[in-house]
Amino acid sequence: MSTGRTWLPRRLVLGGIQIAGVVLLVFLLTEALPGDAAVTLAGDHPDPERIARIRETLELDRPAVERFLDWAGGLLQGDLGRSLVSGRPVADALAAGTGPTLLLAFCALLLIVPVATGLGVLAARHEGGRVDRAISAGTLGVHAVPEFALGVLLVAVFALGLGWLPPTALGAGSLLGRPAVLVLPVLVLLARPVCSISRLVRAGMIEAMASPYVAQARRYGLTGARVRYAHALPNAVAPAVQQLARTCDWLLSGVIVVEALFVIPGLGTVLVDAVAARDLPVMQGLAVVFGVVTVTLNLAADVVVHRLAPRSEAAA
Repeated sequence: MSTGRTWLPRRLVLGGIQIAGVVLLVFLLTEALPGDAAVTLAGDHPDPERIARIRETLELDRPAVERFLDWAGGLLQGDLGRSLVSGRPVADALAAGTGPTLLLAFCALLLIVPVATGLGVLAARHEGGRVDRAISAGTLGVHAVPEFALGVLLVAVFALGLGWLPPTALGAGSLLGRPAVLVLPVLVLLARPVCSISRLVRAGMIEAMASPYVAQARRYGLTGARVRYAHALPNAVAPAVQQLARTCDWLLSGVIVVEALFVIPGLGTVLVDAVAARDLPVMQGLAVVFGVVTVTLNLAADVVVHRLAPRSEAAA
């Protein structure tokens, strides 16, 4: 059983091991991809001698172990490598697509917490009633719809049918300059996380409201709102915090689908282009960034849950 003083250092060490595992796994998976970047760069009618020169120039003829050690050493210094296609640093390619992706993720996260918490609390207050059943049925139904299908449906109804919103961001220029193009992509990103988190909040609120400490607070004469939001809600949201971290992981993958569907030039578009061009350094750089963000978010969620529910320390 870990103590309060050793829990955080041990969790940080585990996070470091996870990041190292992500780096190794990313390299192995990209090495296992079919095809050859040199053949792709050589054009439609590749000449064997030209392919050999490209492989030598890009150092693709070196053993995989040597290339991995050089790449991992560069990562420790903040160097993600250079694109095989453009020759630019991978960090520059990622920076070009970071803005739109972060904007989408920020808008989604800004709305996920209040919407999901509000729905969960509302359903819990009307446990077993019509409101509870309507919210439960609605969230279950929306959660079952794949992101791409939901995006197509929203475009068909609100863009093509009603004409209220633009169907894509194509030709929109700055996303902040035309915020209407963000509405449908953000709705797609919101749908499944709101459904899953609201159900967790509902279950947590029902359990918390039936707990002895809430009963004791009521005996002290505290108002229903204070009992609900000051005593029950903090304990109810602890499981939802970890789900929120997993939601952030999902946003990183879901944003790829959303950006492709709504033609948004973010990291998802960069990844799709890199896969099409067999640009291994860009693919590896994106995968490592996504992996590090995922590990960091889960670490932060564990710390928050540890603070909200210190009893979990005994299980750490």
